[in-house]
Amino acid sequence: MMKLGKEIYKVLEKAYEPDTIIERKMGRYNLAFKTDDFGRPVLLFVGKADENGKIKGERFVRRFLVDTSGKVIKDHWDNKGKTNNNR
Repeated sequence: MMKLGKEIYKVLEKAYEPDTIIERKMGRYNLAFKTDDFGRPVLLFVGKADENGKIKGERFVRRFLVDTSGKVIKDHWDNKGKTNNNR
């Protein structure tokens, strides 16, 4: 199973346009991630894009632990295994 590296975490720590799918190339990998209502990346595909743009690689899902006021206390990425991105 793949682990996310520091460079990928730097990309995923930023806020983006809410409810959007963002695609980018990073080194030898293609990344595609979906953002939530707040613009935080919550679903990530990492791997090689085929001729149709579908990423064959691994899927990650972000989990948040929030307090009663809605402040994020902790978050982490779970590797959900191999995927053929069928966004």
